[in-house]
Amino acid sequence: MAHRVGPLFAVAVTLALAACVTPPYQPLPQPPPGSSQSIPPDVATPQPAPTPVPTPVPAPAPKSYRLGTATGALVTQARGATASGDFDAAAATLERALRIEPDNPLVWIEMGRMRLASGDAPQAENMGRRALALAAGAPREQSSAWRLIADALRARGRNIAAQEAAQRAEALATP
Repeated sequence: MAHRVGPLFAVAVTLALAACVTPPYQPLPQPPPGSSQSIPPDVATPQPAPTPVPTPVPAPAPKSYRLGTATGALVTQARGATASGDFDAAAATLERALRIEPDNPLVWIEMGRMRLASGDAPQAENMGRRALALAAGAPREQSSAWRLIADALRARGRNIAAQEAAQRAEALATP
């Protein structure tokens, strides 16, 4: 069934559509050459709004790591084993500490120190780099990790790289 549109409706639609059409562009009148007239302020080119000054976001407080009670006891025990030259016992004890706190860079630094004392400088460097990765945002722990890396590099005869690592450790240690 076809619907018929009445003539009044057709006129209304035509007028509505005609109202939506924008008039053609007309440039602003220009003053004649040599005149001192200027464009009135109400038609002057708008100036961009001033850029707001961003409010500084305070830097987050540096992270700090601590050993838990059980992990602290294991680290103390491992230090004693390392001091007496029992590196196997120290390694086993520190591995238990790592199972408790695997993301604590302090435990990785202790493991690296023990590896360095046992003569395994490449492993000590790896432990230091692992601690460094875990210590993001904690400058004190990063400094300790860089010191471990510097000592491990020095033990391997890589003195220039060791000096660079020591400088990084020093830079992080000073506030």
